[in-house]
Amino acid sequence: MNGTFYALPALRRAVRHAAHRYGLSAETRSRLALSVSDLAAVEFTAQRPVTFDVGVEADPDNGGAVLAATLTASGTCVPLTTTGLPLPGAPGTQATSVTWRIPVSPRGAAQSVRGPLPGGALHSGADSEEEELRAALARIDALTAERRLLEDELAETNGGVLALYVQLEERDEQLRKAHGVMLQELEDALRPAPLHVEGLELAVHYEPADPLAPTGGDLYDWFLLPDGTLHITVVDALGHGVRSTRSALDVTHAVRTLALEGHPLQSIVARAHELLMPLAPGLMATVLLARIDPATGDVQLANGSHPPALLLQADGAAGYLEVPGRGIGFPLPGSERLLRTRIDPGDLLVLYTDGLTESRRNPIEGEQQLIESARRHAAKPLTAVPGAIAADLRHHVLHPDDTLALAIRIPRPSPQDPHRPAGAS
Repeated sequence: MNGTFYALPALRRAVRHAAHRYGLSAETRSRLALSVSDLAAVEFTAQRPVTFDVGVEADPDNGGAVLAATLTASGTCVPLTTTGLPLPGAPGTQATSVTWRIPVSPRGAAQSVRGPLPGGALHSGADSEEEELRAALARIDALTAERRLLEDELAETNGGVLALYVQLEERDEQLRKAHGVMLQELEDALRPAPLHVEGLELAVHYEPADPLAPTGGDLYDWFLLPDGTLHITVVDALGHGVRSTRSALDVTHAVRTLALEGHPLQSIVARAHELLMPLAPGLMATVLLARIDPATGDVQLANGSHPPALLLQADGAAGYLEVPGRGIGFPLPGSERLLRTRIDPGDLLVLYTDGLTESRRNPIEGEQQLIESARRHAAKPLTAVPGAIAADLRHHVLHPDDTLALAIRIPRPSPQDPHRPAGAS
C-alpha cells in the first residue's frame, strides 16, 4: 500500500485508514498520524510531496508480524529528523525516509490492502478523530485516577512513616532518659556519702555538661583522717563520659589510700602519678587537695594544675589561693609547695573545677564572676551556695562543661553563745 501526497488532510486520512485496516489501537493510530504529520508538514510548507508506504513484515525476534509504515521525502536530500516524535521511528533505507515498525495482531497481519493508499475518506476522518480523542481522554482519566490513588497511598504511607517517626522519637527520648537516670544513679553511687564534721559546714553541687549523660571526669572525695582532720580531693580528669569517670575514680582512690597511709600532703600528687601511670598510661587529671582542721580552721592546700581555691572572708575580702604544681599525667607532676592559711567563722572556702570559670572566652572574667557570685550568696544557708554560684556563672558560659563546686564554712557563733570558740559544736 503506497501513495504520494501533497497536503496534510489527505495524508492523515491515509494514515488513519491504514491503521484501521491493520487493527492498530486508537492511541497508536493517533501517535502515528501525528508523527507522520509533523515530518510531512515541513515538506508541504516547501511545496514538496511525500510518499507514504505500509506493509506487513515478519518479526523474527518475537515470531509475529509488524506493520512497517514508511514516510519518504523525495524532493529533498536533507535527512528527516526523528527526535521528539509522538511515536518513535527509525531512519529508513533511504536517508530521507523514516520507518515505524508496529507489532500487529494475526488478524491485522492478514488484512490485504491492494493498490495505492486512498486520498479520500475510506474511513470517516471525523469518526477516527473522535475515537482517538475518546481514547486520549480515557487515557487521561485513567492516569488521573492512578495519580489520585498513588497520592492517597503516598499520603497514607507518609502518615504511617510520620507516626512511626514520632513513636521512634518518643521511644528514643524514653531510652535517653532511662539511660540518664541509670548513669545518674551510678554517678551518685561513685560519689562519697554526705559527711558531717563537727564545727564545719560542707556543701557540694555537681552539674554534668549533658543532663542525659551525667557521667564525667569531675569528681570529689572527702573523709576524716585519724587525727580528725578533714581531707578533700577535687579531680578533673581529661575527657567526658564513663572513661573519664573511671579515671577520676582511680585518682580519688589512689589519693585516699596515700592520705590514709600518712603520706605528706605535698607529696601525694606526685606519688599518685607514680602509682597510676603503669596502670593507665593515658590518664591526665588536675588535682586539688585540701586539709582542714575543724578545731582551729587551719587549711593546707596542694595543687596539680587545678584552678585555685577561692577564700571569701567574712568581711567581703576575697582572693585566690594559688599553689604552683602539675597534675597527674603531666610532665614533672606534683605540687611545688604547700600553702597554709586559715579560715575563720563566717569565711567561705570554695573549691571547684574549671567548668565553673573557664567555659568562656576570658577565664579571668570567670574568676571575677565567681568572686562576685560568692559575695552575693555567702549569707545563704551553705547547702544553697554552690548551686546558686553555678547558676550565676552558667549564664556566661560559651560551651558546656562538667561543673563541680564545693563550699566549706566555719559557722559563726550563735547570738545566744557569743563566747563560743571557733569549731565548737
